[in-house]
Amino acid sequence: MRNVKFKLTENEEIAKNTFEMTLSGDTSGIAPGQFVNLRLDGYFLRRPISVCDYTADTLKLIYKVVGHGTEAMSKMRPGAALDVLTGLGNGYDTSLSGEKPLLIGGGAGVPPLYALAKKLLAEGKHPAAILGFNTKSEVFYEDRFRALGLETFVATADGSYGIRGFVTEAMDVEYTYFYTCGPEPMLRAVYERSRTSGQFSFEERMGCGFGACMGCTCKTKTGYKRICKDGPVLTKEEIVW
Repeated sequence: MRNVKFKLTENEEIAKNTFEMTLSGDTSGIAPGQFVNLRLDGYFLRRPISVCDYTADTLKLIYKVVGHGTEAMSKMRPGAALDVLTGLGNGYDTSLSGEKPLLIGGGAGVPPLYALAKKLLAEGKHPAAILGFNTKSEVFYEDRFRALGLETFVATADGSYGIRGFVTEAMDVEYTYFYTCGPEPMLRAVYERSRTSGQFSFEERMGCGFGACMGCTCKTKTGYKRICKDGPVLTKEEIVW
């Protein structure tokens, strides 16, 4: 974990109530599947946001406006300074992926899969992606995944774009392993539909974000784990529903 000062360079709405924030600063030690914790003026608790993409000096975060904190974030303008805890969580393990991993994201669970896709490609793997949303106006990053060369499927719950239904409707493809992130009902559906081992990134309410408060502890087959410190990524074999 590192405490880093970043400068906001862009903060744009890319889909309905969904914003892409670009920050400038030192991203040393960040890996796909990890998250950062943003300090916001006027709010006691930091806001945990998954890492979407990064270079040596640029960090991209995607967040959905769902409460007062994220609403305040959406109103921030370029030039603003942010206090950020980086390198939080365990991230995805790509050594288990095989040649054709499948990336499955739902809504706010899509962003961390983008950096993961880039890492898998750099390792010579051939990933595919399934992106799930409620409706067409909420779809984002389909073009980004396709631009990387991934076969990309989009599912919308109301059928207004792509495949009608949930991400599980598109899982009848060949894959050697899977990585997924999204709301818990989606993760459980993926768990039940999946044919291989895989890794799940969980969303939990967090107090500190680095394992001190124990507020995000959950039960697994190997004992109790803190989602912020021992997760957010858990393997299929250790999950207890």
